[in-house]
Amino acid sequence: MPKIKTTLMSILLLGFLFVGFQCSSTEMTSAKLYIQQKNYDKALESLNKEVQKNPKSDEGYYYLGVVNGEKENYAEMAKAFEKSLSISNKFAQQIQDSRKYHWVNLFNKGVGFYQKGTKDANKDTMKINFDKSISAFNNAILVLPDSSSAYKNLAFVYLSSDRLDEAIEPLQILINKDKSAEGYRYLGEILYNKGTELKEKYKTSKNPQDSIAAQDAFNRAITVLEEGRKNHPGNSEILLWLSNSYIGANKIDVAIDAFKAGVEAEPNNKYYRYNYGVLLLGANQFEPAVEQFKKAIEIDPNYQNAIYNLAVTYVKWGTVINKEADEKGVMQGNDYKDKYTLALPYLEQVVKMNPKDAAIWELLGKVYTVLGDQQKAKDAFDQLDKLR
Repeated sequence: MPKIKTTLMSILLLGFLFVGFQCSSTEMTSAKLYIQQKNYDKALESLNKEVQKNPKSDEGYYYLGVVNGEKENYAEMAKAFEKSLSISNKFAQQIQDSRKYHWVNLFNKGVGFYQKGTKDANKDTMKINFDKSISAFNNAILVLPDSSSAYKNLAFVYLSSDRLDEAIEPLQILINKDKSAEGYRYLGEILYNKGTELKEKYKTSKNPQDSIAAQDAFNRAITVLEEGRKNHPGNSEILLWLSNSYIGANKIDVAIDAFKAGVEAEPNNKYYRYNYGVLLLGANQFEPAVEQFKKAIEIDPNYQNAIYNLAVTYVKWGTVINKEADEKGVMQGNDYKDKYTLALPYLEQVVKMNPKDAAIWELLGKVYTVLGDQQKAKDAFDQLDKLR
């Protein structure tokens, strides 16, 4: 989360206090004196009397905003500034400067509290710092509602706090304002995960409403991520969550057609190739899945996800061949072992790339076992035990 470093205004906001001093009303004169003395409560009393007597006092509302900003009453500050601007633009530049000044301070406070929270091992103090960060970013939004950065960082703090439902609104606003790739990606992921949770819940509850809600969440995720794909066609995370959402919604055929079209339009896009392969694998279309993963690896020889899923495709293909032979009651040949043999070099390659991934060691151990290499199987499972 970046911390914005801005040189604060060279002209002090309070430098405007005595402009036209001799022309001010008694209430305005008193308010300005109180502001000079930093007696903000008394200044508010005078300013409220000023705007009650003169509802068209653009100056009165401007200084109401200034004082409320000093008292950190940012909602009231924003209201007062808007009221001043609705009367005239006389104080427009001062208001803009004041908003920027407070926005920078609040934004940097939000970043600072967030960073403290991420470094704190104590869950209680972590929560306190995250809550302070959320408050600061919400106030920054009150001060400058058009700033996308505050919405983005607010969403990230909600995500870090596991307050996913609260992250939805700032992410949607971020999308509306900037068509942000991060907005699409994280909102799509949240909706996909909500669908997955509801789908799992339905397995035990058998409540049709859980199933309906799950499908609705997946469909919402697809809508968000499809829009994201159009605006950011090469974004790997958007494509990943889009393919996952299609699978969750049991719309694999629709997804396959969509990603096939993507591959045809951008044949050198490794992300389209990879996600198309994932969908084909999910549909047990092993041969075309292998083709897509191999194409992705041709484009990027170090594409770890593609290498791993190519191995998984061969393993799953071999498992299906073995199962079908058992179900038919026919003599098993070596066809299924041939697929495991094809998987082996890719698994060995990917485990070197990521030696701390327990799932890879487990699959590698199983493949060695099927192929009869007991020593290598033992070594793989020993590595698995160390990681666990």
